[in-house]
Order: sequence, then structure tokens, then C-alpha cells
Amino acid sequence: MWWRDRPTVWRACAPRRLPSRQIARLALVLAAAGLLAGCFQPLYGDRTIGGGPALNDKFSTVHVKPIPAPSGTPEARIAVEVQNNLIFAMNGGQAASAPAYDLSIRIVTTRLSTIVDVNSGRPDIENEGIDATYTLTEMATGRVVVTGQAFARASYDIPGTEQRFARIRALRDTENRTASVIADQIKSRLASYFVAGT
Repeated sequence: MWWRDRPTVWRACAPRRLPSRQIARLALVLAAAGLLAGCFQPLYGDRTIGGGPALNDKFSTVHVKPIPAPSGTPEARIAVEVQNNLIFAMNGGQAASAPAYDLSIRIVTTRLSTIVDVNSGRPDIENEGIDATYTLTEMATGRVVVTGQAFARASYDIPGTEQRFARIRALRDTENRTASVIADQIKSRLASYFVAGT
């Protein structure tokens, strides 16, 4: 009896034909995707589709103001690190060619001991954080066009008590990493404003 069941099994495994309605929908979706493919532009491209100034040209009009921090404190070094990272990320390290915008930034740093050795009472792992608030102001009108907040957290291990210079170096590396994250977040937010206007 098994030979009579074989054609039924073959028919069940045979590929189904799509109805013409599904083929028409699929063709419509593919045609729309092909037409819209030319509407997208890379965020950091050299040219825009509409012929307007590229993002790098707009970044070159932003003047990053010095970030206020008490002199001689770790916050002052971090403020300079954030400012330098932003200037390098937006203008390649050069000052704004024809400033049209002022970027003001305020930072607050935090340090928290997350793991403490129960025998010595000294921290084994600390967490370094930076909270930043920023505003982008049009110089011609004095109108604030972008406001936002950025934050970064990073942890670092503290070696034994005899290695105090290693602890200082680990802290400095962590501060540099968090400053770089803050600069990247601010740059991305400004890029979205310059491209989308929001």
C-alpha cells in the first residue's frame, strides 16, 4: 500500500505558487524601496543630496567655549579634555573658521567606591562619572537652538596599596575615556540638529 501513498507525499512537498495578488504586493514594495534608496544620505558624507553644506562644514562653524571648572582641580583637567576632544572631533583640532554658533558646556564629576576590601577598608574598584549639560546658541540672533544632557560612567580597578602611581594612572585613563564618551554624545546630538534641524 505504500506505493499509493507516495504521490500524495510528493504533492505535499511540491513548491506552492504565489497568487498574483501577493506577487503584485511584493513588486510594489520592491519598487518603493528602489525609489526611496536615493533619498538617504550618509550622516558624515562630503556632499548632501540637496546641495547644501555638508556636516563637516557646519561643524566648522561651532565655537566650543572653555568649560568652567575651578583651577588646579581634577575637574579642570577633565573640562579641558572634553573641550579638546570636541574640537578635534568636529574640526580636526582647528578653531572654528567662521563661528556662527557658541557651544557652552557645564560638567559635574562623581567618583564612587563600588567594591571595598573588608580587611583594609580601602576601595578595590571605583566608578568615575561625568554629567554634562550643553547649549548651542546662534551667535547672530542669540537664540538657543539645542539643549541637552550627556553622561558617562566607567569603572577601574585599584591595585594594591603599594602601587599608588598605578592607581593614579588608572584614574586618569578612566577620566579620559569618560571625557571621550561625553564628547561623542554631544557631537552626535549636534550632527542630528545640523542634518535634521531638530
